Amino acid sequence: MRPIPILTLFCLFSLGAGCQTKLTLPQALERVKAHNPDLRWLEENIDVAAAGVTDARIKPNPILNVQLLHISNRRFFTENTVWYQSANTQYWYQMTKPFQVAGQRKNKIALADNGLLQSRLDYDEQVRQALFEASQVWLDAWAAAKKSEILEQGLANVDSLVRISEFRLRDQVITKTDYLRTDLLRQQYQRDLTLNRQFWYIATHRLQLLTGVSDTLLVDVQDDAFAEVFPGMDSLVAEALSERTDIKAQRNAVRGSQLNEDVQRSFSFPQPELGGMWNPQNRVPYWGLYGTIEIPIFNRNQGQRERARVLTVQADEQLWAARQRAQTEVVVAVNKMTTFQTHLINYRNTLREAEEIVRSVRYSYLKGATSIVDLLEAQRSWLDTQMRYHETMEAYRRSYLEVLFVSGKINQVPR
Repeated sequence: MRPIPILTLFCLFSLGAGCQTKLTLPQALERVKAHNPDLRWLEENIDVAAAGVTDARIKPNPILNVQLLHISNRRFFTENTVWYQSANTQYWYQMTKPFQVAGQRKNKIALADNGLLQSRLDYDEQVRQALFEASQVWLDAWAAAKKSEILEQGLANVDSLVRISEFRLRDQVITKTDYLRTDLLRQQYQRDLTLNRQFWYIATHRLQLLTGVSDTLLVDVQDDAFAEVFPGMDSLVAEALSERTDIKAQRNAVRGSQLNEDVQRSFSFPQPELGGMWNPQNRVPYWGLYGTIEIPIFNRNQGQRERARVLTVQADEQLWAARQRAQTEVVVAVNKMTTFQTHLINYRNTLREAEEIVRSVRYSYLKGATSIVDLLEAQRSWLDTQMRYHETMEAYRRSYLEVLFVSGKINQVPR
């Protein structure tokens, strides 16, 4: 009996939702970049930062000051006049404008531009995190699909063995205990397959959420996205320190803290307000100039300047820590991937041996040269070897994805 194709099984299991095109890892990550619900609202932060640039470029508005004074005591009125006539009034029209000095406007614009770049880099870092999360979920679905393939093949082999055992039990060639042992193994495979289908169901629905689509998704179990050969360790470390989005964001944060120091230093200088006035007093016109400036005796923006200095020191330390963390993550991930890659090569030889053993023991059992116990043990050994090989393959692929993530190359996977 041939096993049911895994794609057909998943189509039936999806409760009539319909079969969709299988997604490779790059295709899944491309959908994440385009439709992930969290990335869609996080991208709006860039527009918020752009509004900050617009705000920094705005110059202060001119200020209009209008005053009207009347003589309050009738005794002082000009003869033959009333209180509202110009002989008894004084008007004050003043137009002034605050001026930004010491590079205040220029520094604010530079800081806002840096904030816009920071928001873009922070978004890129969120994309890197989202892609890594989606790649792990995609791998969960892939692992569940591969395990189901193995269990289906094992279940098909045990099903045929159960039918043979039924005939042999009827002919009294084997005992009922031997038949029950075979049937118990079949039930175990069925339970494992049912449980694994649930794992697949959960993984595909999580992937559906991360990709922002409503259709049922299937992963391509033959995906070859893990065939890229990485450069040497030193090259990967250098690339991580240069291209990782969190490192870029932290470098820009250092630059932003330095620009903030410039802003706070420039605001230690007071802003003058200059302008002119027109002042008719009791029919006598006056005009003049107006100017005011805060005298920086007590407040010279000392607190904000000190805060900016400390934030610069903190940003430098955070950049150093981020670089050290990135370097360690790359070294650990590459060593892990290399280890699993070596185990994977060794397991391939064991797989061939397990296949040969189960074929040989099955042939001997059908010829009556060995017992059902030996055949069941060979079948269990075959399944155990298959599962261990698959788990090693899964571990290798997870470490591969980790190398992509920690080196910053995962952002290049979608295409």
